[in-house]
Amino acid sequence: MQTEIYQEKAVLVGLITQHQNEERAREYLDELAFLADTAGAIPEKLFFQRVEYANPKTFVGPGKLQEIKTYVEENDIGLVIFDDELTPKQLRNIERELNVLILDRTNLILDIFAKRAQTANAKTQVELAQLQYMLPRLTRLWTHLERQQGGIGMRGPGETQIETDRRIILTKISLLKQNLKDIDQQMSTQRKNRGKMVRVALVGYTNVGKSTLMNLLSKSDVFAENKLFATLDTTVRKVIIDNLPFLLSDTVGFIRKLPHHLVQSFKSTLDEVREADLLIHIIDVSHPNFEEQIEVVQQTLKEIDPKEKPTILVFNKIDVFSHIPKDDDDLLPVKRENLTLEELKNTWMSKMHDNCIFISAREKQNIEQLKALMYERIKAIHVERYPYNDFLFQKYEE
Repeated sequence: MQTEIYQEKAVLVGLITQHQNEERAREYLDELAFLADTAGAIPEKLFFQRVEYANPKTFVGPGKLQEIKTYVEENDIGLVIFDDELTPKQLRNIERELNVLILDRTNLILDIFAKRAQTANAKTQVELAQLQYMLPRLTRLWTHLERQQGGIGMRGPGETQIETDRRIILTKISLLKQNLKDIDQQMSTQRKNRGKMVRVALVGYTNVGKSTLMNLLSKSDVFAENKLFATLDTTVRKVIIDNLPFLLSDTVGFIRKLPHHLVQSFKSTLDEVREADLLIHIIDVSHPNFEEQIEVVQQTLKEIDPKEKPTILVFNKIDVFSHIPKDDDDLLPVKRENLTLEELKNTWMSKMHDNCIFISAREKQNIEQLKALMYERIKAIHVERYPYNDFLFQKYEE
């Protein structure tokens, strides 16, 4: 008899503001729903509120919070997830009002990372990020003691416990940071021991097909599935295209509103990106807003390493690409969703000066063309670095 796994029912809450229109807010909540599903929850309903800015006390207004409360009580909902990071004050007030578990986007991502972490390195990085997130929110854990009287000689046990917990967490954070320094040194030594081969890193938004492409290029078996953050630990493989060997690494996927703590905690993992000679930026061309995902990745890369690196844009998933045909009578400017795949190719290939290619990793379409493009770019880096080896390539190519 198979035991059925219980999944928590959840509602998701987002805002429509002057900086985030309704279309974008809905897309963000769709992504939040995917995150919730990855974490094991069942998204039951989406709540939106149109405001100028988030309510500093409860994120949404009192009326919307009451609407959410009614739905939660009537539908046996045990989890409410907010699309932005909540302040400790907002978190405390919302929990008090709704009386169910409250998560924000940051906490949800941290939870997924905690479940996905396999190696000691990833587990340490996730634990550090979780403690840094938890530290300013300690008071929420002791609200049951808040009515006890304090004063000189009469300090409440809640306050004392919070201070004790804060010291414990700060000590733990310090220890984890030292552990990560040690791990970072070990990984740095490993990178030095890999010789002088050209390093290539696969980067991109989460769930765009990096691990699938890694498996194709390296003929390995890196874990890949249709879930967010399937890969946390960087995988490095030696790959040979024709006569040219190089190191290929698969890195953690990026996402909008990626918690700053995670970027900092995963520094040692992201060093593979920092030390790469060539970046292969993979994009899900079937996603309706892939341009924004490109921007998110580029901004995150700048945060990791401000130096610009040679980059090839690889537009993946052409097998599921679709577009909305443009009305012949429509005289308005053509939108991205109206462009055919051929029109997109022409646009991006002219913009990137042929440093881009359109493929399907799942259907193995244009993989040989991608290999040929990578070969040319990697060879150019290798010859520039080791000009005395140039005759070897000439010999092979003759």
